[in-house]
Amino acid sequence: MDKIYDLAIIGGGPAGYVAAERAGAKGLSVVIFDMRSLGGVCLNEGCIPTKTLLNSAKVLEYAEEAGKYGIHVENISIDFKKIMLRKDKVVRKLVAGIGAKMKHAKADVVMAKATIKEKRGEVITIEADGQDYQANRLLVCAGSEAAVPPIPGLDASQILTNREILQLKEKPESLVIIGGGVIGTEFADFFNAMGTKVTVIEMLPEILTGVDEEIAAFVRKEFVKKGIEFHLKARVTKLNGKEVVFEKDGQEMKITGDQVLLSVGRKINVAGIGLENIGVEFTPKGVKIDQNCRTNVPNVYAAGDITGFSLLAHTASREGEVAVNHMLGRKDMMRYDAIPGVVYTHPEIAGVGLTESAAKEKGIEVEVKQLPMAYAGRFVAENEGKDGFCKVIVGKKYREILGIHMVGGACSEMIWGACAIIEAQLRVQDVEEIVFPHPTVSEIIKETIFQF
Repeated sequence: MDKIYDLAIIGGGPAGYVAAERAGAKGLSVVIFDMRSLGGVCLNEGCIPTKTLLNSAKVLEYAEEAGKYGIHVENISIDFKKIMLRKDKVVRKLVAGIGAKMKHAKADVVMAKATIKEKRGEVITIEADGQDYQANRLLVCAGSEAAVPPIPGLDASQILTNREILQLKEKPESLVIIGGGVIGTEFADFFNAMGTKVTVIEMLPEILTGVDEEIAAFVRKEFVKKGIEFHLKARVTKLNGKEVVFEKDGQEMKITGDQVLLSVGRKINVAGIGLENIGVEFTPKGVKIDQNCRTNVPNVYAAGDITGFSLLAHTASREGEVAVNHMLGRKDMMRYDAIPGVVYTHPEIAGVGLTESAAKEKGIEVEVKQLPMAYAGRFVAENEGKDGFCKVIVGKKYREILGIHMVGGACSEMIWGACAIIEAQLRVQDVEEIVFPHPTVSEIIKETIFQF
């Protein structure tokens, strides 16, 4: 075709659609490609559908525990099909919303697999559905997919990944989850709430790698109280249909579930999109980028999971913004020190910055303080019989706040404030001057910092 776009974007996930929206708002002509559906893994197979399901679990928990608050609820029942249908409705609504955003940005949307063909001078050619598209700039946001390790007997038709489990029509009576990371624990929480017998097999000594160790242990113990079974330091050796065979403490063990969920990480989508055709440097861990999200090839950028830095939707969106800002000559750069991590289990987990162990690994001398969530009056008022805590990591030399980590309550909704504190490189005395509204659970952040 004769038209040369200002920007072509491969991938319509959080990095791609945010970049398209920002670029379109600044007057750039944009074409965006996606072979499945706008919104990427996050909207279609990750963040949004899982959070919709977990909210149903939360409503069920409220109903079951209503008596603690003087409210009597009887004859509680679960309509699993309706829960799943509502999840689909939420996804459809938000996908349509992104489509509307693309129209507003005047971005052309091509629903087809895109392959980079060549780069001649400034012009990059991309092929999709038998047609060539040309652009002066390219942003690659091809994302990631569920990793499938070479486990003997692993048959894709016998196990589920995060994609297939969202399509279940019937509630399984039992579920074996291979992998105790964020995806595994969130699905464990949801299906346990639905009445499914859940077993989690994790190769490492603790679940939720990367989360503050004390918080991860706290959540696991809460899960055990709910009836979820864990096998830690257990290595899966083979599968026989839906029978999972694993080694633990030198012994071979077996467990069978109605369904088996494989959640052992993500595989970056660097293959099959033609990066090598224009000389973009990449490894299995991701495309190499600089602080402006530029690759080694002029006018070619990358953002989102494909960079391998942080496989989180909000990181992807920010990388997309940084890439577009650099294209437009606006001074901006990626900084990863204040990227929040959230696990939407019950209780919720949220953290930003260094954990205590990460600080020690870097050789940074730190002080650590923590307080139970009960120090916040609103938490006590709204969370009868619940626990949780806030932990703050501070540099010993300059008293700068290096990390804030929480468990309990709506941590996900107040972690942004902790992100702002770390992004601004505030010290203990700086936060003491900030007024937090009362009564809010967020006061726990200031209360904990006040302990230094």
